Amino acid sequence: MKYLKLTLALLSMSTLWAQTKPTKPASLARPKLVVGVVVDQMRYDYWFRYYDKYSEGGFKRLMREGFNCRNHHYHYALTVTAAGHASVYTGSTPAIHGIVGNDWFDKRLGKGMYCVADSTVQPVGTTNAPAGKMSPKNMLVSTITDQLRIGTNYQNKTIGIAIKDRGAILPAGHTANGAYWFDSKTGSWITSTFYMNDLPQWVKDYNAKKRPSALMKQNWNTLLPIEKYTESTADDQPYETKLPGAKKSVFPYDLAGIAGDAFGVLASTPHGNTITKEMALEALKNEQLGKGKSTDFLAVSFSTPDYVGHGFGPNSVEEEDIYLRLDRDLAELLNAFDAQVGKGNYLLFLSADHGVMDVTDLWKTNRLPAGRLNIGQVNTAVKAVLKEKFGDGDFIRASENYQFYLNHDLLKQKNLSVDKIVEAIRPTMLDFDGIAEVLNTHDLSNANINDYLLTLYKNGTHAKRSGDIQIVTEPGWMSSSIAATHGAPYNYDTHIPLLFFGWGIKPGETFSRTAVADTAPTVAALLKLLEPSGNIGHIIEDVMKK
Repeated sequence: MKYLKLTLALLSMSTLWAQTKPTKPASLARPKLVVGVVVDQMRYDYWFRYYDKYSEGGFKRLMREGFNCRNHHYHYALTVTAAGHASVYTGSTPAIHGIVGNDWFDKRLGKGMYCVADSTVQPVGTTNAPAGKMSPKNMLVSTITDQLRIGTNYQNKTIGIAIKDRGAILPAGHTANGAYWFDSKTGSWITSTFYMNDLPQWVKDYNAKKRPSALMKQNWNTLLPIEKYTESTADDQPYETKLPGAKKSVFPYDLAGIAGDAFGVLASTPHGNTITKEMALEALKNEQLGKGKSTDFLAVSFSTPDYVGHGFGPNSVEEEDIYLRLDRDLAELLNAFDAQVGKGNYLLFLSADHGVMDVTDLWKTNRLPAGRLNIGQVNTAVKAVLKEKFGDGDFIRASENYQFYLNHDLLKQKNLSVDKIVEAIRPTMLDFDGIAEVLNTHDLSNANINDYLLTLYKNGTHAKRSGDIQIVTEPGWMSSSIAATHGAPYNYDTHIPLLFFGWGIKPGETFSRTAVADTAPTVAALLKLLEPSGNIGHIIEDVMKK
């Protein structure tokens, strides 16, 4: 009887252990390929403005089969290309990753700094040295692409492609196998010795096709009959840019006869998206992406919508035509991923680096509040006040990103603080229409500004790279003379698309507020990776299949 009781007790313990032992860990499966698509200057409403004219296989397919984050915003002020690409891929902010703008003033060197400039590397694929001396060294944190390289013990491939160097380099990260951008002087795709000492044969072969020259000969006419572009203003507006050789900003555009920097003009036409798509397809095929044992990453940025948006404005026929054609380009890419990697075997996300303000002239015509701020006049007025109050001296070393960089040696010599400078110039600056407030970036906690905007400016301010004084513009105001621009903390610049598609994603949408910093940690969670080193974002759980 004693042995029977012992046996029953052991059986009972065995049953209890079986019930309480750790469950089997979730599958460690990953997609064969991750594709990150950034559309430069794509505002959120473009999903729907041209919806009826999109094809079934491009934007409509993404919206139908993907998960759409419909209330997705930038979480910092100063919304520009470099900061946007860095933030999407790092899950961070300029205050942490350090890419505070496309350019900033380097206080140590005493000169301007371009976001991806690197004097220690050499160009590859061109003799045009300024175009090729680039790398990600100015980005102070890792990217999701870096984390995937680390997580696969560097056995995967990561490739970045964009017309703009910053659109290729920052998403590809510090550990990429390659990043390729377009040299408008030569019409070739290039890289730098940061990545390699010679272009791969497939890039050389593509350059040898002289596709930019061939495409320019095709000119630019509308994809559809022009009378169907009912979502746009008339095709001749005084504020629109004129392409070289064109007498008016109207279709059709004769590109074949353009002299000089012809390939620079190419980026402002649909042909810029075409060569970007073609390079992505060449990388997919020749690098055999999605065919290896580890998950590969293809980061593609379409730069052309930004050039067209700046030159013609969001309401132009040119902009509508760009998006209708980009829709077809995306459909072609999706078909290629389906064929090479397989439906359901790749994860894709689509987002943007910033939005854009409508043309202020158009707003004013329709009695909406908007205007253009003359920064040159502001600078002159500020310098005059400083001279009157504090005497001679170059108080301002540089101005960039609506910021003033002060001469701290001169301030020390004159026993002046930044507070004193702000106190002196603020009344004069607030007299300008379009300036809402003036901030001391060293004392943002005491700024006279609402909490929402204050958080955006804090997230965008880096102690070593940002200026000392920040101009806050009124909504609808811009400082540029071009048709349209961005760089403000308001919804037209912050509200952008974010859509996940493919492997591990359930179809649907959410109106819950999401931030750009949430993109990278969500991808990291899907791939079962550690988040990037500067990550502050949150995982968007709703996108995932349960």
